[in-house]
Amino acid sequence: MITLLEFLVLAFAGYRGTQLVVHDTILDAPRGAVYAWHGRNVDSKVRSAVATLISCVYCAGFWASGILLAAWLLATGRFDEAPLLVHLVQWLAVAGAAVMFNRVDDTLGEVGR
Repeated sequence: MITLLEFLVLAFAGYRGTQLVVHDTILDAPRGAVYAWHGRNVDSKVRSAVATLISCVYCAGFWASGILLAAWLLATGRFDEAPLLVHLVQWLAVAGAAVMFNRVDDTLGEVGR
């Protein structure tokens, strides 16, 4: 089980990972390449899924949070300490908090405009 501090750190890391994938300019070129690839065959379900994954804060946040949580649990040697179901619930909690941070960021950004 992760601690509250670990949960918060992972949630903020999930938020930043989501921002990186969806919004940050450092990944504009790869995102553009994916959108161009999708544009060459917009009827492809795989291409549409990949384009959606990198443009949706909910989609990207879910997977970014899961990857970060798994990496954290594996790096700290605690993946085997709890049943898989517990880790799945932790994943949902971390992803939910990360998306909440994204929503707050989006809302505050709208207020500032």
